[in-house]
Amino acid sequence: MSGENAFLTVEDLHVTIQSMQALRGFSLAVPAGRMVGVIGRNGAGKTTLMRAIMGHLAVARGRIHFDGRDLGPMPPHGRAPLGIGYMPEDRQLVPELTVEENILLPIWVSKSLHGPDRLAFVFDMMPEVAAMRDRKALLLSGGQQKLVALCRALAVGTRLLLLDEPFEGVAPALSQRLAEVISGLKGTALSVVIAQSDLNHSQSLFDHEYVIERGANGAVGRAA
Repeated sequence: MSGENAFLTVEDLHVTIQSMQALRGFSLAVPAGRMVGVIGRNGAGKTTLMRAIMGHLAVARGRIHFDGRDLGPMPPHGRAPLGIGYMPEDRQLVPELTVEENILLPIWVSKSLHGPDRLAFVFDMMPEVAAMRDRKALLLSGGQQKLVALCRALAVGTRLLLLDEPFEGVAPALSQRLAEVISGLKGTALSVVIAQSDLNHSQSLFDHEYVIERGANGAVGRAA
């Protein structure tokens, strides 16, 4: 897939973590309103890619552009105001905060978003999360925490969603529910990047796939 007219472009990305080269020139292009998969084994570099896009890891070489803007010099907290939502593999909820407070955290950084409106939006999509809005995150199961993490990403991700292993370690029923919600995003204005180790839940969703192997581009992706 060409980087031309891409909404998110990653070019020749190199990232080193504790003297180990985690990304070795990986590139991808995500057009506006498309759903793209990044497929690779555990340790292939998927989470490193997501964290680099979010500014949590320093980039040794290469460029990350979002809607024509260079994300390289931008601090991590600058992503949310651009409409970028991130669902980490390990959820990263604040245990002592309620479900609602966890969802609102990135919205408080983004001055342009209205918290009650965004809460209403995600609670309408996932009523089961609305039902536990006052529960502390530490009281939730792993699958429930995944739902909350997806809500948090959707609340702030008005333009781009980065979902890292959304189905990993989740019971079948909740995994199916996550798949339904993510499927409902296809065909919307949102661009979505999903990193995962297999295609059990989402191969039919992707407009394009990138394979990542040892931090570099693997087999050529598939156009849907």
